Amino acid sequence: MSELPLALALLGMITAAAVLVGLTARTLARRREREILARPFPEEWRAVLRSSVPIYALLPPSLQDELHGRVHRFLEKTPFEGCGGLQVDDPIRVTIAAQACILLLNRAHANYAKLRTVLVYPSTYVERDRETGATSVRLGESWTRGTVVLSWDSVLGGARNIRDGQNVTLHEFAHRLDQADGISDGTPILENRSCYASWAEILGKEYERLRKRSKRGRKSVMDRYGATNPAEFFAVATETFFEKPKTLARKRPELYDELKSYYQLDPLSWTGESEK
Repeated sequence: MSELPLALALLGMITAAAVLVGLTARTLARRREREILARPFPEEWRAVLRSSVPIYALLPPSLQDELHGRVHRFLEKTPFEGCGGLQVDDPIRVTIAAQACILLLNRAHANYAKLRTVLVYPSTYVERDRETGATSVRLGESWTRGTVVLSWDSVLGGARNIRDGQNVTLHEFAHRLDQADGISDGTPILENRSCYASWAEILGKEYERLRKRSKRGRKSVMDRYGATNPAEFFAVATETFFEKPKTLARKRPELYDELKSYYQLDPLSWTGESEK
């Protein structure tokens, strides 16, 4: 056999082997994923959700079951690190994971693929700006390179009060969804191209409305922090959507419907109240 046919034969064998390895890896990954999702949800974790994440009790049974699997997967793949002397235990991890995963429900392929770690402080913490040296007190933040930082007392307070429209975990993980494409601009990855025009029109209009009301000192269903920039608007709108659905649906129906379409969830239906 000449050198060329032999080389081609070897190349074919290497390519076939690489394809086989790739298929095997994907098969094992899918099997591992199914095993994680099918794990029984510990009763201790249910107790944590009942006591610390009351929105859990509002979810239909089918979404509760889905949430259980997503929490397992989140905790399997996401490292947690305590800061400021905090020891991270299961109640902390489960409380954070459950709220983060609520944003993924009903969307089979939604995930936090680029999330690398979650840092948790016991309470508000001070952050120094690398460029200006100025310091600020923070409740949480999401870095584009894959880290979410949270203060535990703010997490717990936001989780337990499900009607004030302020939830730092929902807020920062909404930023993670926004940052999935590497840009923090208030536009997460949408289902298809046709969705972007509607998103830009409605969220852009509502952002400008909030900015004007904030400048005039007028109240809104949304916290005025959402007027900071489009990224903060999306995060605040997400908090409002899940915690004040009735008011948002009544006062800003187009925004509510746009978020409902994106999240594939209708929090208003969980309350048993109509929009009227």
